[in-house]
Amino acid sequence: MDIYERIVLDHDTQRELAAALEATSGDSEERRELWDRFKPEAEAHAAAEEQTFYAELIADPETQEQARHSVSEHKEAADLLEELGELDMSSSQWLAKFKTLKDDLEHHMSEEENEVFAQARRVISQQQATKLVDEFEARKSAEL
Repeated sequence: MDIYERIVLDHDTQRELAAALEATSGDSEERRELWDRFKPEAEAHAAAEEQTFYAELIADPETQEQARHSVSEHKEAADLLEELGELDMSSSQWLAKFKTLKDDLEHHMSEEENEVFAQARRVISQQQATKLVDEFEARKSAEL
């Protein structure tokens, strides 16, 4: 497995959790349980990705601009996660804000998988892409 495959595994998990969350209503036990899985997963993934994968891309002039853009999208998602954590889950505002977050994350993940990975493969060797998995796992585990 390389870093690209490892990141996609997390993306798939986040897509599944987000779809399940979006299908919930009110301040239900199901919504709370899904949220309690989704939020730390998204936060830990972003931190691990920034400190391993994006650290490599920011260090290379060819991929620096795209990497900075992706990291700024992480910040926007983190801000929405924080706002959601402070809102009443039974309010329509919570679900509307969650849908915004879900759409933003889906855009980010698609952009990453279709554009960023292609750029990254030009500057990260296959050997390094494989090595980054262990660093990513360690960082994500530390975050969780």
